[in-house]
Amino acid sequence: MSNKRPQSEDSSPAALDGDEAMIGPGAIGAEPVGLIDTPPGDHKSYSQGQLVRRRFLRHKAAMTSMVILLLIVVLAFTSIGFGPIPGWWDKSYAMSAQVIDGGKPTLQLWPFSLGEHPFGQDNTGKDYFALVMRGTQRSLIIAFVVGIVSTFIGTVVGALAGYFRGWVEAILMRLTDLFIIMPLLVLAAVLGRIASGGKGGIWTLALMLGFVTWTGLARLVRGEVLSLREREFVAAARAVGTGARRIIVKHILPNTIGVIIVSATLSIAAAILLETSLSYLGFGVRAPDTSLGLLISDYENAFKTRPWLFWWPGMFILTIALAVNFIGDGLRDAFDPRQNRIKE
Repeated sequence: MSNKRPQSEDSSPAALDGDEAMIGPGAIGAEPVGLIDTPPGDHKSYSQGQLVRRRFLRHKAAMTSMVILLLIVVLAFTSIGFGPIPGWWDKSYAMSAQVIDGGKPTLQLWPFSLGEHPFGQDNTGKDYFALVMRGTQRSLIIAFVVGIVSTFIGTVVGALAGYFRGWVEAILMRLTDLFIIMPLLVLAAVLGRIASGGKGGIWTLALMLGFVTWTGLARLVRGEVLSLREREFVAAARAVGTGARRIIVKHILPNTIGVIIVSATLSIAAAILLETSLSYLGFGVRAPDTSLGLLISDYENAFKTRPWLFWWPGMFILTIALAVNFIGDGLRDAFDPRQNRIKE
């Protein structure tokens, strides 16, 4: 006999456990957790977290993309090292040398061999593999910092505006509209120019970009909070004297976690492309440091004569952006029960 307890009208979806939970914030009409995407004959019930994990692990494109992204991160940070930690590649991105065989790549797929300069050399004889790895490091750092900062700001602004309404919502949403109507690339270029002239380097640049890319998530979170604040479990929490901060943090935000995680993932992919655009235009990372966008900008004129100087950073940008986007799609499908079911 089933041991399920009936769900109280005053129960918070975030507080439900096991097979009582629903997937997705305010998912009215969603199926019980134990009945979603279970194989035929499998009557085992799953918690919300377990079901999200099962859906995500069965999303083939997302899992493949996660493996590829992890390999790129490991390659970039272990090859030339990071900070005081040395890498296994013996050449420096800043060291010039004699150009060998016109700087052509020595990488061979069959039989596999890296050679002396697998990605070739640039005009001054620098090892291009080391340069691309350094550029990948900087681009990844900027993208993830931008994703974290923009997610935090967007979540706070959206939650406060949606819960308190009134003058708080009016001020925060007008501020959001002000950022939205400004051309993002122009605003980011101005802030990037200011940041690149300071001492903080890429960290200052990443923070500046994070401060102007939070608007989309703020509007999404506000919409979710506007719906959740009218639910019975919020009214019950208010009735027993629970403070606004605890209601937002403990009851409302946990039910918007799907929207937040998906948006954060996609903002990382957008940040990669934004940083590339800024560096290409000369408003992002500057020499003597480098990034993938700066490498494309520096060697765009070599596209016809030495195309590998253009293609290697371009391939890494494309691969990272696609991988993060596919991971975001997988997370969206995992958190939202209204999406099409994942085929086995």
